[in-house]
Amino acid sequence: MNLDRKTFLRTAVLAPAALAAGARAATAAAPAPALPAYDAREPERFWQAVRDLYPLTKDRVYLNTGGLGPASRPALDAMAATTAKLQETGEHGHGQFAGFRATVAAFLGADPAGLAFVRNATEGNATVAAGLQLQAGDEVIFDDHAHPGGSFGWYQQARLRGLTVKLFTPDPGDPATNLARIAALVTPRTRAVQVSHITAPTGIVLPVADIARLCRERGIWFHIDGAQSAGMLPFSLREIGCDSFATSGHKWLGAPHETGVLYVRPDRLDAVAPLLVGAYSGDLDFLPGEFKLAPTALRYEYGTRNVAAAAGLAAAVQLQEKVGRERIAARGRELAGRVHAGLARIAGVEVLSPTHPAASSAMVTFRSAKVPQDTMFSRLLKEHAFRCRPVTEQKINAVRVSLHVFNSPAECDRLVAATAKITGAA
Repeated sequence: MNLDRKTFLRTAVLAPAALAAGARAATAAAPAPALPAYDAREPERFWQAVRDLYPLTKDRVYLNTGGLGPASRPALDAMAATTAKLQETGEHGHGQFAGFRATVAAFLGADPAGLAFVRNATEGNATVAAGLQLQAGDEVIFDDHAHPGGSFGWYQQARLRGLTVKLFTPDPGDPATNLARIAALVTPRTRAVQVSHITAPTGIVLPVADIARLCRERGIWFHIDGAQSAGMLPFSLREIGCDSFATSGHKWLGAPHETGVLYVRPDRLDAVAPLLVGAYSGDLDFLPGEFKLAPTALRYEYGTRNVAAAAGLAAAVQLQEKVGRERIAARGRELAGRVHAGLARIAGVEVLSPTHPAASSAMVTFRSAKVPQDTMFSRLLKEHAFRCRPVTEQKINAVRVSLHVFNSPAECDRLVAATAKITGAA
């Protein structure tokens, strides 16, 4: 039974009405909403229009995109419309995946043949950690600021296979220092390096292109956990030169929950065995017979999938393209710089996020010598309606602020003022 999607769709007998419904659903993600022309003399008019595309409550200020970003209305509408159309006919709509895959791959600067839709960055990271054919004593290097979704997969393999985990601490200063710290850990037994493209606790941008070059020269697999970078900064996976990459749609991209991407270079697919396989992962004409994995990253997908989620993800990246990826990155850094500068002026407040242009991001992490991080987080939320995120990883004990397209300079200034009041500096 050949269960390749293309073969199934070629041989399936569908009523004309079902095919028409599928075509309508396939275009549900295409129309991007109208936005006013960007005018540098009145930028807030443009950004308010962007803000209106997110169904965020006005009762509080959302500053936790690094944890869970709200989905945009176009993404939610595309998902809902696709779901509704498919339910009218009872079809699964798998024929729509190719278009959505192409859209997301173009956004990431990647070959569609290497892109698989997964539930989140955690699933993508875990697939690489478990799929690489590593043995006892082989070494993997990653940052000690890695999110559990990036680190747990490797520790599981250390437990099961006897891998050796080696950690480096990201430096918020010169990016070259982080490259040197990785290089210092490499030995002849090093088989893989994984880094957070942008570290979750303090928002340090790591020099991934330089790390990719280092790994390529030494024959080491290089994987990027891009949960914090996709949607915050523009980049091209082809230009970076990594072997694999994973990200979530439900953070900076503004896609629905449980959307994500795993990318493995098409010429290296056979190096990463799928964790699970099933219908659509490959071909097996008759039982018994020879099972062959799909020649593309489709091998990492299996069974009936939620096409509507992919529609939402595609609509989310289309919105980002319409707003402008460089403009989004500049806005985030502008807002983060405003918060960083304001907090730095408050006596007793330490800002942990970098100021180096190549290392800074749209996240700012800070702590106060006077106010514990849990108290700071709680008071910012309850007394001033700012939803931030406490940072307890590696005993950093701080508060993180994520600035995105729906935030404003006025909110940044109010956050600084609130922090000053809580610390007693105001």
